[in-house]
Amino acid sequence: MTITTLSSREFNQDVSRAKRAAEQGPVFIADRGKPAHVLLTFEEYQRLTKQRRNIADALAMPGVEDIEFEPPRVRIEIRPADLS
Repeated sequence: MTITTLSSREFNQDVSRAKRAAEQGPVFIADRGKPAHVLLTFEEYQRLTKQRRNIADALAMPGVEDIEFEPPRVRIEIRPADLS
């Protein structure tokens, strides 16, 4: 993995170069000599964040109304505590 550092000016002048460099590893973009941003490929971003859908996002997907889902009913009974 290659780490590339570009100033904001270099990044603005040659975005294509930064995108090509991101294929090899992260690109640090510096403002006034200090790293301020990181450019990654989308695949690398997904790998790092391990994007998983939560149940609310999954249920909000288009077409989800066509999926049959019948969870089994759960019966909860109250039992006396055994304190022996």
